[in-house]
Amino acid sequence: MDIIKKLERPDKDYTPIPFWFLNGDLTHKEIKRQLRDFKAHGVSGVVIHPRLGISRRIGYLSALFFRYIRTAVETADELGMKVVLYDEGMYPSGSACGLVVKDAPELASRGIIITDKPLKGDTVLTETEEGYLVERFSRGTLRGIHFGEDDGEAEAPLSADILNPEAVAKFIELTHEAYFREFGRYFGNTIIGFFTDEPSILGRNADGFRPWTRGFREVFEREGGDIKGLTGLFTGAGNKDTELYDGLILRLEEEVYYGSLSKWCEKHGIALMGHPHQSDDIEVEKYFHIPGQDVVWRMVAPETGGTKGIDSTMAKCSADMARLMGRKRNSNECFGACNRDNIPWYFTGSNMKWYIDWLAVRGVNMFIPHAFYYSIKGARSQERPPDVGPWSIWWPYYRKWADYMSRLSMLMSEAEMILPVAVLVKSRDLLPELVEGLIRDHVGFQYIPMSMWKDLRAENGKLRLRERSYDAVTGIGPVFEGVAGDVKKVKPDIVTKTEQPDLRCAHIISGCREMWFLVNEGERDIVTEASVMTESPLARYDLFGNVKERISSERKNGISSFSIGLSRNESCLIYTADEDEWESLDGPWTAAASYDNSLFKPVSESSPDQKKIYEAEIGKQDGDTKIVLEADEMTELFINGRFFDVSFWSPHRFRIPAGLLGNDVNKLKLIVTGSRANVFGKRKIPYGLYGI
Repeated sequence: MDIIKKLERPDKDYTPIPFWFLNGDLTHKEIKRQLRDFKAHGVSGVVIHPRLGISRRIGYLSALFFRYIRTAVETADELGMKVVLYDEGMYPSGSACGLVVKDAPELASRGIIITDKPLKGDTVLTETEEGYLVERFSRGTLRGIHFGEDDGEAEAPLSADILNPEAVAKFIELTHEAYFREFGRYFGNTIIGFFTDEPSILGRNADGFRPWTRGFREVFEREGGDIKGLTGLFTGAGNKDTELYDGLILRLEEEVYYGSLSKWCEKHGIALMGHPHQSDDIEVEKYFHIPGQDVVWRMVAPETGGTKGIDSTMAKCSADMARLMGRKRNSNECFGACNRDNIPWYFTGSNMKWYIDWLAVRGVNMFIPHAFYYSIKGARSQERPPDVGPWSIWWPYYRKWADYMSRLSMLMSEAEMILPVAVLVKSRDLLPELVEGLIRDHVGFQYIPMSMWKDLRAENGKLRLRERSYDAVTGIGPVFEGVAGDVKKVKPDIVTKTEQPDLRCAHIISGCREMWFLVNEGERDIVTEASVMTESPLARYDLFGNVKERISSERKNGISSFSIGLSRNESCLIYTADEDEWESLDGPWTAAASYDNSLFKPVSESSPDQKKIYEAEIGKQDGDTKIVLEADEMTELFINGRFFDVSFWSPHRFRIPAGLLGNDVNKLKLIVTGSRANVFGKRKIPYGLYGI
């Protein structure tokens, strides 16, 4: 089936798959109810995530624990939902909530540090002018699943040494093998993956240490390293020894941890999922069957832009590695603690739309919302909020969000992105300053990590990597004779008459369809003339509203020119159509009458459930009507007592077709719902129609 037709009703395989925080006093009845509720709202998959707040009566990986997980898995199976298992009791992964170390303290995380005086149990590696370089247990921890086991608390579990094959083997035996014994019949069908979450060699709160493991000195010196040179790790004076150290640590982490998990998942018919510790850890992505990253803590954000710093590279990091490895999907754990102004629960519909578009236009095609909470009772409501699912204000209308994420996931999975520029990079050096220019100039590019440089070759003026070819090459690494090094010679995906620094474009193709996914990442409207390289008729698809319309364009000399307008938070898919298809579409929507905030009058002040109500009366309308409102936050419109539509960000645009306002007097009602921060964040966040 043609992709444009398929996008109207995307397959449930492309569903968002949220973290489901199992963080309360679990019951089988409530587990079943919540899964059915998710399915009813368009969510056909979950990551089952044990989380801080689980009742003390439920021990991690205990028989009782697995009884509740069984209820979840079996219910998901009955509902036709997919399950991703989470491989830890909170995070970082690799320690089985402290069980790896519990009976084998020698398997705890190790590090090196410079000290004035060695402690009992330290292994002195060398004495330098800066002090003693010693190996010791880092005393790093992870966040546990019971109250009292969080960062800095007395029962916080100890992290394991994930550079040690013995520790990793024990982790797999305790966790993966236990899950397989319980649920093996669901592996490869209902259960599609194991999620590993930002594994940390040292564990959390191991300040001042650098990673180490038992026997690493021998490995380091065998490769020609001088232990004294490692003082540069602490002074900032990098040298050949610190460079060798970094490379060997990365190789151990890859082979011992990621390699072991990847092989186990492949053997058991599921995908290794999740994400590494850093946003630019591109080399370890090759061990993931579904490469991933996470955008949390507002590492990128609408107010700071999405093109600066190492975190701005994360979406391309996972998407590009998936493409290079022949993986269909790549994921992002998104929205976690992305609160505005550091106010808990202050996360708007506008922000959620921005993050979804930011990820999709860079190629992410699996969304893992962080998170849906089992419970928000007591302190649970303050544990890395917000809930972006059932406890959010938009949950009654979540199917709109689920369908949008599904359409984008299908689009970016089943279409091929056009990427004419190769950017050669090293792990943890994805050149954000360089690629920012390519993004703003609308030039598609593909990261190629160092481990794949050996497979590159120049041929007929192009750079080739297996079946892929590139018109130009930039970044760091070797020079390829005959291949353009000046990326300015590469034609952009879209050309605009006026400079548009906030416009993003992904040029994609599926079968005979050529498409351009356009996103406004700024706060101002984009209105400009644009052109793309095709002479086919063009149409516009609003993937959020599921509305298509034809575009008037001037077509000559292989180029189509047209007017484009994108308001704040707006995105659209421009696509080629044949003449008959183009003629069958409606033209750009126009309204006979338009109204704004001044039409409405308040009839109620804020209520305990954070709602304000406004009403208006208008006469009979013979044509289409447009209402554009400035309001914070979610706005529902009712016409003559019936729900009409909902909008999640300002400006709120309602398109009312002719006929719905056919009475002599038509009564309109608006309900504006305020931020959950007013309830759970203990802060007063203004909401309602502006100026009223």
